[in-house]
Amino acid sequence: MLEALDATLLARLQFAFTVSFHFIFPSFTIGLASYLAVLEGLWLWTGRSVYLDLFKYWVKIFALVFGMGVVSGVVMSYQFGTNWAVFSDRAGPIIGPLMAYEVLTAFFLEAGFLGVMLFGMNKVGRGLHFAATLAVAAGTFISAFWILSANSWMQTPTGYVINAAGQFEPADWLAIIFNPSFPYRIVHTVFAAYLTTALVVGGVAAWHLLRDRANDAATEGVRVMFSMAMGMITVVAPLQILAGDQHGLNTLEHQPVKVMAMEGHFKSYTDGAPLILFGWPDRAAGETLYAVEIPKASSLILKHSLDAPMAGLNSVDRKEWPPVAIVFWAFRIMVGLGMAMLGLAAFSLLARFRHRLYDWKLLHLLALVMGPMGFVAVIAGWVTTEVGRQPYTVHGLLRTAESVSPLQAPAVATSLLAFIAVYCILFGAGIFYILRLMSHSPHRGEEGPERGQPVRAAGLTPSPIVPESLTSPGGGN
Repeated sequence: MLEALDATLLARLQFAFTVSFHFIFPSFTIGLASYLAVLEGLWLWTGRSVYLDLFKYWVKIFALVFGMGVVSGVVMSYQFGTNWAVFSDRAGPIIGPLMAYEVLTAFFLEAGFLGVMLFGMNKVGRGLHFAATLAVAAGTFISAFWILSANSWMQTPTGYVINAAGQFEPADWLAIIFNPSFPYRIVHTVFAAYLTTALVVGGVAAWHLLRDRANDAATEGVRVMFSMAMGMITVVAPLQILAGDQHGLNTLEHQPVKVMAMEGHFKSYTDGAPLILFGWPDRAAGETLYAVEIPKASSLILKHSLDAPMAGLNSVDRKEWPPVAIVFWAFRIMVGLGMAMLGLAAFSLLARFRHRLYDWKLLHLLALVMGPMGFVAVIAGWVTTEVGRQPYTVHGLLRTAESVSPLQAPAVATSLLAFIAVYCILFGAGIFYILRLMSHSPHRGEEGPERGQPVRAAGLTPSPIVPESLTSPGGGN
């Protein structure tokens, strides 16, 4: 079964599987942590109990998602040593500190205040609890900052020197952290996290609005979170498209081969390149078959000129080509879903102006369908970014084939199959439980995660009364 595979391909598949599974959790927690902070702030500001009920409803889901994100993230770290030892040795002096900064500044911050946020509502003052919620939200953003800085450096490496052992060593930490693609990537990713969260919240609210069409006080919480979710999508979806456009221009400047694959341009164009909407990239033939295209539109989008020349993949060695078909279709899935989000935002805005936000069934059906699409979009975006960087781990400097550990294919295949089995069982159970929580609508007097927890630690529990005979001199003899 493994004759057609090698250790490098299997290691790539294993990392792709684990990081894809992991990515869905941070993309949710970053946005959900900010949403919780907004809900608690609105409760403190307005005094409306509906915001507190929504906070308690979503904080339980946040706790589960956060825990699964941490567990799945630890697994990826180990793979740098098991499957990518050469990469760790070569790039470790730069990637290692960036990952350590993430732990020291973000993970410790989140871990320090998470318990207060989850279980301290009735144990600390309102101000301190809100500060803890803000700290957790800030921690998720700081974590994204360092992780994306490390990833962006691998895409656009700067600020390094190569020592005699072939290792990348830091020469300018500011240039490393704020490398050319980092500002665009972090804005694009954070917007994606906010959209993902808004779509989930909107999808859950739509589900309950479809189940209970009565617009009375019992569904106040559902209506509030649906309105907030649609409002967030209306604001962020256009901003995300703008951020994506700027990110694309930056990619064209620093990673033009990736853009050639995204656009499906095998040949060069001297007087304007078409925008290929659909087609089938044939790597062997060096052309995109059955292409449906808009003449000169790609040059207009990427270079803001209809007649601007665009280089194609035929201008570079085939050894520098990424897997074109994967990049081509992943990019279209991401962009297509982005346009669908913009359409949902426009529809919700129309419904709001017509005062039908809570009773327009078609809008609720579309919101329900779009609920999980944020996760699909972020995975498609990740595939576009990472597969488009191939055949390099550090763009232009360290090839993927040179980064893998000296392992045999059966060993990597065994661990890959084990990961698939364990992830499907454990995380499948966790996701099933999250869906169960979402299936119940928020209600007045919503219980937080403290329900059913012990009131005091075991060490402080009063012990049984000891008989006087055992405490008196000579007792027990």
